Amino acid sequence: MFNKEVYVRRRKVLIDKMSETAPEGNRGIVLFLGNAEAPAQYKDNCYNFRQDSSWLYFFGIDRPLYAAVIDLDDGKETVFSDDVEIDDIIWMGPQEAVRTIAESVGVGASAPYNAAADVISSARRSGRPVHFLPPSRYYNTIKLASLTGCTLDAVSEVGPVSSGGGMHASLELVKAVISMRIVKEDCEIEEIDKAGAIGQEMHNMARNNVKPGVMEQEVVGKMEGVTLGKGWGVSFPTILSQHGETLHNHLHDKLIEPGNLMVIDAGAENNMHYASDFTRTLPTGGKFTKKQREIYSIVYDCNEYAFSLIKPGVSYRYVHLSVAKKMLEELRALDIVRGNLDNMVEAGVAGLFMPHGLGHNMGLDVHDMEDLGEDLVGYDPDQKRSSQLGLGSLRMARKLVPGNVITDEPGIYFIPALINKWKAEKADKGYVNYHRLESYYNFGGIRLEDDVLVTPDGARRTGPNRLPITPDDVEAAMSGE
Repeated sequence: MFNKEVYVRRRKVLIDKMSETAPEGNRGIVLFLGNAEAPAQYKDNCYNFRQDSSWLYFFGIDRPLYAAVIDLDDGKETVFSDDVEIDDIIWMGPQEAVRTIAESVGVGASAPYNAAADVISSARRSGRPVHFLPPSRYYNTIKLASLTGCTLDAVSEVGPVSSGGGMHASLELVKAVISMRIVKEDCEIEEIDKAGAIGQEMHNMARNNVKPGVMEQEVVGKMEGVTLGKGWGVSFPTILSQHGETLHNHLHDKLIEPGNLMVIDAGAENNMHYASDFTRTLPTGGKFTKKQREIYSIVYDCNEYAFSLIKPGVSYRYVHLSVAKKMLEELRALDIVRGNLDNMVEAGVAGLFMPHGLGHNMGLDVHDMEDLGEDLVGYDPDQKRSSQLGLGSLRMARKLVPGNVITDEPGIYFIPALINKWKAEKADKGYVNYHRLESYYNFGGIRLEDDVLVTPDGARRTGPNRLPITPDDVEAAMSGE
């Protein structure tokens, strides 16, 4: 955990923000639910416990079956959980009292876990608003429905609560939490850099083990061993694939063959649960072919160009579109596309080659806060999501401010099924040279990703050392130079 004062201050800021959304005297209460353990096969054999990120942000208690209520009218805070009994102590050893744990994060009142139901019932009977966040776990969905009287569907719906508009997840609370978590504090940036160090080490481990004749699974095992030895584990399921044209390929059952491109998209979560997320694409035999180097160089140029544009006041939607234009410019030089660049960008032609967005927010979640609503997190009120392939998948479009942590991850993929669909439907509006594309059907894909902190005067990449990324540096690193 951070120092107690960090959590006390965050909750005070939250109360102030929430107080702006409802009339004084009936602002209501905020209910936070931590996660419960999730059985893997049977009740006592659980997945590795991962706490809810918003709970961690405001309370920091990394233990299952905790809840808390903040009264927005009188400022009273209560943590709810159960003290262990002798049967628990036999298996778990002595445990701190809930009261002591609550006090460690600046909360003076505590009560048994089920007592939260009485507090919620009392608030509802009095007509007080009950604010809660949309849940991402099934246990919390069911628990919130039970506590609030909502249907299971309504629990995950987000709408205004202070106006008396019915029981559902609170739009006011979601907006307040996003406004706080999207700008990282210095203590958080330090943790993100630590997660970056672990993530970079796992990528170095991968690069040193990508050799023809080795099973992909063996490489993944060594990578993930780094994260378990130095942190909580991976921040998302590792993507390591010689079929980079499949964006999220989690199969690792292939023998590494020479001449392929290996996309490795992987990140670490440190012990404070902050994430890293890096992608590199490696030539499996240690050297790029001429065709591979040409496409790789375009993606590298796009990565560098995106980074050069990142600064406060610039929208990440603008950065995405600028990168799309640069990508098309360099693909045009290879005669893969033809025509006016601005017209191609407007027509969404870049989506054929990069059907995902340029990046997303990062922090306590690798896709930070997307459980609260992707558009609410990633888009300013005056922005609307595009329907175009690629641009429509942009998860972070906001105008950048210092403290944002985002990914910079351009890619080029040659997806035969998508190419054939566009060709049949004439979706490219005549800009794509399909004859030239035929020789790329077995190419695969390339993605290059760094994590970036927006600073007051520009940006910097997170983690202690940037992973090798230029074609020459990648080849040199794979040869052991």
